[in-house]
Amino acid sequence: MDRNTFTGLFLIMIILAGSFYFLRPNEAEVKREQARVDSTNRVDSLKKIGANPIQKDTTKTVAVNPVVDSLALKGPFGTALTGTETNATLENEKLLITLSNKGGRISSVQIKGQKTYAGKPLILFDGNQNKFGLNLNAAGKVINTNDLYFTPTKTANTVSMRANYGANAYIEYVYDLKGLSNKVNFKINLVGLQQVIAGNTIGLNWQTTLLQQEKSIESEHRYSAPYYKYVDGDVDHLSVSKDEKEELTKGKIQWFSFKQHFFSASLIAKQPFEKGSLEVKIPTAPGLVKYYDANMQLPYAHTANQAYEMDFYFGTNKFSALKDQGYDLEKQVDLGYWPLKYINRFIVLPVFNFLNNFGWNFGLIILVLTILLKVALSPLTYKSYLSMAKMRVLKPEMDEIKAKVGEDNPTLVQQEYLKLYKKAGVNPLGGCLPMVLQLPLVMAFFFFFPNLFELRGESFLWMKDLSTYDEFIKFGVKLPFIGDHLSLMCVLMTISTLIMTYFNNQTSGATGQMKYIGYVMPVIFLGVLNSYPAGLNYYYFLANLMTFGQQILIRKMVDDDKIHALIQQNKARPADEKKKKSKFQQRLDDYMRQQQQAKK
Repeated sequence: MDRNTFTGLFLIMIILAGSFYFLRPNEAEVKREQARVDSTNRVDSLKKIGANPIQKDTTKTVAVNPVVDSLALKGPFGTALTGTETNATLENEKLLITLSNKGGRISSVQIKGQKTYAGKPLILFDGNQNKFGLNLNAAGKVINTNDLYFTPTKTANTVSMRANYGANAYIEYVYDLKGLSNKVNFKINLVGLQQVIAGNTIGLNWQTTLLQQEKSIESEHRYSAPYYKYVDGDVDHLSVSKDEKEELTKGKIQWFSFKQHFFSASLIAKQPFEKGSLEVKIPTAPGLVKYYDANMQLPYAHTANQAYEMDFYFGTNKFSALKDQGYDLEKQVDLGYWPLKYINRFIVLPVFNFLNNFGWNFGLIILVLTILLKVALSPLTYKSYLSMAKMRVLKPEMDEIKAKVGEDNPTLVQQEYLKLYKKAGVNPLGGCLPMVLQLPLVMAFFFFFPNLFELRGESFLWMKDLSTYDEFIKFGVKLPFIGDHLSLMCVLMTISTLIMTYFNNQTSGATGQMKYIGYVMPVIFLGVLNSYPAGLNYYYFLANLMTFGQQILIRKMVDDDKIHALIQQNKARPADEKKKKSKFQQRLDDYMRQQQQAKK
């Protein structure tokens, strides 16, 4: 760069610096310009939210203050977008509720008086694993209140959480916990936001991950699912065994519930949800049961004070406790399919509750319950045994028929058998039918005991907890078919079933494949029931022992010689004195005859 160029640039810099210094505005001019800019920004902000920026009277035009000063600076709920997280608590004899000012939500729930299997305080969910909030379309932006910082105010056993939008415009959550209650009254107040929130509905989102409480995570998976109820419908649920999402569009929704095996977190809407969706996922991380996500729609009428009242239920899945809450919450307890659930609800459960009133140990209650059941079914057991005894007495004659006709002609053999049954007055299905009639009651207990909260934590003999399996042997590794342990009560149940099978074969005279099929099923049940509650296996063990005792008693009452004499007497009766064939027998005879003719 030459000397002339340098000198020219230097002079230009001196001129610019001097002009900035001598031409700068004074302090009064700066204030006037700042006031003009602020006024313009406020007017633009009010236009975005649909407010009228000016009001006219008969003498002058006056600028109206904006709904909130922070709106132009940070956006909707600008002052609530940042803050420091703090907690408040609500507590009574049954619950300890922790509330976070971030989102104004319930961040933790502890059910007092209950422990996990490891003996720790029972906490349904905790911290950031639980998210709760409204989704609002405010001033052209989607706001999730779970991200806002609320201002808490506590009075007695009530906590108010408020997020301000502006003067006399805010969102408020009010939590009220009464004494001796598992319900938390929850109220949402939307005040002064009628011109801010767009649309005719607002979304409510609740996400949570339920923590493992019981010894067996597989058992908790088996009985955990999101439940829901339409206002005019029955209670239903999503899958318990796989990830699933369901749109709830068949009507207004009264409540939904995040249910796990023995505990539930439910939300009951006094003003039903318009529609919604539920989702369940099975986490892979240890110690987590299920991930739940609920998205519900609430009607919004654009009133100056829009209020929604709801109830949270945090508590046990004890049938009577859920029933006391109303709204059919007790139908979350899985008592089986039709007709098993009716047997459990109207027969087994009332009898169990009656026995429970005596304050007995639950092992004794199950014993008495089994005795009552066996006494009620004893007529059917007697008929079944008597029919098997008749078949046993007839077996020599049946063997003669089979030897005479030949094993290569099974159709003719069956025809001859039917003739023998008819002459002897014996029903070959007589032993099966009473057993089939007893089957619904036996199956009902398969659903009853695993879902019975009363057994949780109750011990009997070596079984520390009747609601889960007892570990007689723990392998340390998971073996095929059997799992990582061996349950002593399940082993005893299996042995008793094998003994029962042996004596039944002796009574019925079963031969061939039928003789051995009965020995396979108990072994299969050993693998299936090894991880089921000890209370259930204890019941099946007792039932086997009592059935065996009944059979010994009946065997002393039934004389095979008398049965044989009665059969011979029936065979000697004239054909016209015998009972007319039933429609079933007639169809069976016709079928056999057709098969015989087809072979010819």
